Amino acid sequence: MKLYGVVGWKNAGKTGLMERLVAEICARGITVSTVKHAHHAFDVDHEGKDSYRHRAAGASEVLLASRKRVAIMQEMRGAPEPSLEALLARLSPVDLVLIEGYKRDNHPKVEAFRAETGNSLIATDDPTVRAVASDTPMVLDRPVFDLNDTKAVADFILAEVGL
Repeated sequence: MKLYGVVGWKNAGKTGLMERLVAEICARGITVSTVKHAHHAFDVDHEGKDSYRHRAAGASEVLLASRKRVAIMQEMRGAPEPSLEALLARLSPVDLVLIEGYKRDNHPKVEAFRAETGNSLIATDDPTVRAVASDTPMVLDRPVFDLNDTKAVADFILAEVGL
C-alpha cells in the first residue's frame, strides 16, 4: 500500500482537503483508505448501545459487524497509543492510504495552510512535507498548490507514489 499524509495546524483545511482528495482519487478508480489521528478523546459508540455496554463491561476489543460495515473498537485501558505502523498493519489492502495528522511520522506529506490561522508553516522545518496546499500564494523550495485545487494536489500525490 502506498502512503501519503495531509498535515497542518488546527483550522488549516486538512479535513476538507482529505475529503476532496478521497472523492477525487476514488473517482479515478483507485482504492483509498484513510487514517485520522485525534489528539483528544473520542467515541464512535453511544451509551446504551450493546457494543458500548460490552466495552463498559471490560472488553478489550468489540467488533461490530453488519452487511454494510464492520467496526472494531479497541480500548487502550492505559496502554500506549499504537504506532502508525501498527495501525496500518490492521488495514485491508488498498492502492493508497491517506493519513490525516501524524505530522511527526516519516511518510511523505502535503501541508494544508490557511494564512488566517496565523500559524507558521510546518514545511519550512520538515523535509517530509513535499508540497503545500495554501489559500495564499507563496514561494517555497517545493510545490505550492491552491488549497482548493484538489485535482492538482491529487495529481501530485499520485505521481509521488507512482499511481
